[in-house]
Amino acid sequence: MLTFAFPQIDPVIFQIYGPLALRWYNLAYILGLAGGLFYCRFLIKRFPELNLTKDNLDRFFTWAILAILMGGRLGEILFYPDFSFLKDGWQVFRVWEGGMSFHGAVIGLLTAFYLFSRKYKISLFHLGDCVTAVAPLGLFFGRIANFINDELYGRVTPVSWAVIFPSGGYLPRHPSQLYEAFLEGFVLFICLQTAVFRFNAFKKPGLVSGIFLMGYGVSRVFIEFFREPDRVFHVLTVPITTGQFLSLPMILGGMYLVWAKDRLSSS
Repeated sequence: MLTFAFPQIDPVIFQIYGPLALRWYNLAYILGLAGGLFYCRFLIKRFPELNLTKDNLDRFFTWAILAILMGGRLGEILFYPDFSFLKDGWQVFRVWEGGMSFHGAVIGLLTAFYLFSRKYKISLFHLGDCVTAVAPLGLFFGRIANFINDELYGRVTPVSWAVIFPSGGYLPRHPSQLYEAFLEGFVLFICLQTAVFRFNAFKKPGLVSGIFLMGYGVSRVFIEFFREPDRVFHVLTVPITTGQFLSLPMILGGMYLVWAKDRLSSS
């Protein structure tokens, strides 16, 4: 059986000073947030119907950084508990070591969307549509960083493109991080840009957000069949992973936004 050895890539790109270092995980966040901000600036110029300004975006992305870090870390602790933080409380704050829940980050961002739109009197759905249109960029870089960090790998498999991850027991596994980078990152980004540029989706507030939520949710549910599950439980005798369970509300919420797009645009 043909397999690929995991490429030994140092998770630290270079040391800055003492414990401070630039890691691939940090770089993924920097590229995702910076790339997202600049692309959002392009979108608000190209689509004036968003009714957003550069200052709106700059302020919100500061909020977004805090929301992603806080929501992602707390989500990891609540949704995937191993209770090691009880022995080392500072572990909660060491976000550079990984351990960030995407679903927790979504909850953090939803909270930030709501509070920011109320504070600055701007449309919640226009802001959400603009940001979710670029969100797959961050997902793409994040999943590549997961692969480099030798984490969140897939299930054991005999397929010819299997990868042997050192932390995965040296067994051939699906490179599920790359599957996610492709589906949740590249494919979802293309779908959203097609909706925006080909079908003028920004003219229907909430539509882009709905497509993103559905697209991510469906992609994640599918990928979970190849990804090593953190935890499996049963719903009406059907085995379901934590990732699949947490993705179902995203799919339902996305379906509602797509269904209600005409009502939202007239409200």
